[in-house]
Parts: sequence; C-alpha cells; structure tokens
Amino acid sequence: MTDKKKPDSVVFNSEIQKYDAFLKPYATNVGAPVITTSDTIAWKNRSINKLNHRVQTRYLEIRTQYEQLMQEFEYNNLIYSAKFTFEPLIGEVYHLYKRDNNETFLSIIAPDQCNFNSLGSFYLNTDQIWEKVV
Repeated sequence: MTDKKKPDSVVFNSEIQKYDAFLKPYATNVGAPVITTSDTIAWKNRSINKLNHRVQTRYLEIRTQYEQLMQEFEYNNLIYSAKFTFEPLIGEVYHLYKRDNNETFLSIIAPDQCNFNSLGSFYLNTDQIWEKVV
C-alpha cells in the first residue's frame, strides 16, 4: 500500500489514520486564533510586592508588640524590686515613687496628695501583672 502524502495545511495523523487538528494544543491553520503566552512576570511582581508589604507590616506589628512587652516587663521588674510593706490587692491602683537616694517604693498615696517624686501609677490586674495607668 502506498502512503499518499497529504498537503501541509491538512492535519492528518498517519499513525492512527485520522484527522486530529482538534486535538492539537496549537493552531493548525491560518484562520485559527492566535495563541499567545500569558504574561506571568506582571503577576509575579504583583505577588512579590504584596508579600513584601504583608511581611513588612507583620514585622512592624511584632516589633510593636515586643516593645510593649519589654515596657511591661520593665515596669513589673521596677515595681517588684521596689520597697513596700503591704500586700497589694488585685484591681487596685498603686503609685510608684523614687526617693532622693534613688530607692523606689510603692504607696497607696496618690501623687496629688504628696510631694514625692512620682514614677507613675499602676494597676494590678488578675494575672498579678502591673499595668501603667498614668
């Protein structure tokens, strides 16, 4: 049997003896729509910019939380190392003062009722952690 050669414009699969233009992933004639590759560079750049923005924002949030935590630690360290002769009650506000000899002490007397060097007023929460009020 002789193999008849089909013209180049005809898509014929000689192995299965069928026309298979509809199976091809590319255009097979002049009238077919143009196949263009999608531009993934713009998508990648947008995605990278979004990711960078998200990471930077999250970093700033974590840094702010860390600074607040360290400030809270410093206040608690200062208060727990201060001198006081009473047991502080949860939910009450106490006032931290500094003497002339740099010794700190905790008091129930408000700063407007005395002439001590005030370092601030603090609230003792239910977790036994001091929170700065003023």
